Amino acid sequence: LGLSLIIRLNLSEPYYNLVSSEVYNSLITYHGVTMIFFFLMPILIGSFGNFLIPLMSGLKDLNLPRLNALSLWLMVPSSFCLSWSMICGAGVGWTFYPPLSLVGGVGVDYLMFSLHLAGVSSILGSLNFICTILSRFSNSMTLRSSVLLWAYLFTSVLLLMSLPVLAAGITMLLFDRNFGTAFFDPCGGGDPVLFHHLFWFFGHPEVYVLILPGFGIVSHICMCLSNNDSLFGYFGLVCAM
Repeated sequence: LGLSLIIRLNLSEPYYNLVSSEVYNSLITYHGVTMIFFFLMPILIGSFGNFLIPLMSGLKDLNLPRLNALSLWLMVPSSFCLSWSMICGAGVGWTFYPPLSLVGGVGVDYLMFSLHLAGVSSILGSLNFICTILSRFSNSMTLRSSVLLWAYLFTSVLLLMSLPVLAAGITMLLFDRNFGTAFFDPCGGGDPVLFHHLFWFFGHPEVYVLILPGFGIVSHICMCLSNNDSLFGYFGLVCAM
């Protein structure tokens, strides 16, 4: 909220520079990364998923509690790397497009390490959600189970398919920055547009990753508040997801 407020104040009037251009680029970077990887995904998927999936499945906890704890604790070093990157500065934009992301100080590397750790955390949490939901489907639950479980199942599958591609792209960027490779450097025969494709292979599914839990939560709330045992258009909603 503070970062977005500074951004809006800086854009409130023409030629009004509350912060310098370098600081403004850093604000854009950290606002995007923080909102997606450290607020929306941990809250909508991690927090609500950990609370609602066992509740809807009739379980006391998820099937893999230690994996669940590891996915939580990985956010601690990830947040530390993000904070250190803020101190060092990394105005590369939240999409990390080269060639801008190929230059800059050590803050850019810390930001990439932060995303790696946050991505591993999300992958572990997704594996746990998938194992828990599928085990309940195979044991006692039916295809008429809560639409909330379907929403989190599809979300977890999307994350499991898209996050490794983003991790590969960021790893290639790290190698370009520190080990002399030229995956995205046109001076060495690389292609900067390749990273665009890798990033948006993750970015496009991420839109649905963020909205599907909301669909499931709102649908379940509507069903409960209307005192119905089943949701109208259940199969249509599941097929749409």
